[in-house]
Amino acid sequence: MPKDSKANDAPQPANYEMAMQELQNLVSSMESGNLPLEELLASYQRGAFLLSYCRNKLEVIDQQIQQLDQGMLKPWAEST
Repeated sequence: MPKDSKANDAPQPANYEMAMQELQNLVSSMESGNLPLEELLASYQRGAFLLSYCRNKLEVIDQQIQQLDQGMLKPWAEST
């Protein structure tokens, strides 16, 4: 079996904000064009994991909001 990549060994983020910061750092690093191919692949894999983590967190929050609003999202009303 192939050795697990560094991306798979990295710990789960502490929270959504930390995951987003790490994802932004990975994207910047990847866009620089200075990563060797293996590091680029590991960064891509880690980024895919972080993206999935963030999407799942947002989905959970969305479900909680819908439950709090009894399944009906209330329109945003700006205070004037």
